[in-house]
Amino acid sequence: MSKHKSHKGLLKRIRISKTGKIRHKMAGHKHLRSGKGGKRLRQARKDPYMASADSKRLEKLLFRRLRGRTQPKASIRKSPSPAQRRAAREAAKAAK
Repeated sequence: MSKHKSHKGLLKRIRISKTGKIRHKMAGHKHLRSGKGGKRLRQARKDPYMASADSKRLEKLLFRRLRGRTQPKASIRKSPSPAQRRAAREAAKAAK
């Protein structure tokens, strides 16, 4: 069975943080700024994280789970630290 390919055009426009949040640039901030008001340009600068509903839509294009702003950090499964791995290995040896 074939593998899923993530959407390359989308990957060029976003950055996914380690916790699974999506960073992006607001539209209309790069050029033709003289016709836009200061308030509009300031608002386009802030909050580069995508909302949960939008990140849910992008999950289908990227074929992976993502986390929005409103989802808890506990929803992301963390990798164990080297010390935790060592302890788990020792516990498994002791159980044998």
